[in-house]
Amino acid sequence: MNHPTALIAEDETLMRERLKEKLAEVWPELAVVAEAEDGDEALALFDVHRPQIAFLDIRMPGRSGLDVAAAIGGECHVVFITAYDQYALQAFDAGAVDYLLKPVETDRLHTMVERLRRKLGTPPPDLSALVDALRKSAQLPASRMRWIKAAVGKQVKLIPVADVVYFQSDTKYTRVVLAAGEALIRTPLKDLLAELDPEKFWQVHRGTIVNLDAVAGVLREDAERQFVLLKQRQEKLPISRQFTHLFKQM
Repeated sequence: MNHPTALIAEDETLMRERLKEKLAEVWPELAVVAEAEDGDEALALFDVHRPQIAFLDIRMPGRSGLDVAAAIGGECHVVFITAYDQYALQAFDAGAVDYLLKPVETDRLHTMVERLRRKLGTPPPDLSALVDALRKSAQLPASRMRWIKAAVGKQVKLIPVADVVYFQSDTKYTRVVLAAGEALIRTPLKDLLAELDPEKFWQVHRGTIVNLDAVAGVLREDAERQFVLLKQRQEKLPISRQFTHLFKQM
C-alpha cells in the first residue's frame, strides 16, 4: 500500500495543522484526505472518503473521538489523540493501533508510523469492546484540580490552582510559583498534566507548565529561542522547540 489515506479529527486548529505538517515530514506517502473539527463532521467525512486511517481526538464537540471510533473502528485503523496519559495508555494496551499525546513529538510520531505501516496489511480491529472499557474505566474528567497542598517553609498550605503562575521541575520537587512567592510539592509534572485543565495550563518546556491566564506574551529572540513573558513576574520562561507551535498566533 504505497499511498494510504487518512482522516484527522481534531477540534484545535493549531494541533490539527501541526499534526498534518508532521505527518507530511515523517510519512510523505500518506495522503490526508479529510480534516474534521468535531465528531459529527468526522463521521460524515469518513463516509465520503473512506480513509484507511483515522486520527481521532478523544475530546471533541458533539460526538467524541470514542463515539467515532465505535462507529468506524472496524473499517479503518484508529489512532487516538489525547492530552491525557491514562486514556492513551489504556487504549494502546487494549489493542488500539496507537496513540499520540499532545503536543505531538516527532520521535513518537516516527514510532507510530512504523507501527501503522505494519498494521495496514491487516484488517482493522473491532474497537467496540475497547471503547466500552474506556468509557467505564477512563471517563473524561468532569472536574479538574482546584487546590494544591504545598510546603511553604514549615507550613503546608492550600493553594488555589488558579493562583499558580507556573509549575517547574526542581530536582526531587516541583516548584509551585505564585505572583509573589513559591512553594514545593512532590507531584511530578507528568502527573500534574493529567489533573490540570489543558485549556488553561500548557506545557512549554520539558520541565515547565504555565498558567495561560498569567501569560503576558511571547518574546521571540530568534527562530530558535522563544520565551513566555509573565504578567506578574519578571523572569522569562524558555519555550522548547516542540511547544513553539502553541504560540504561533501570539
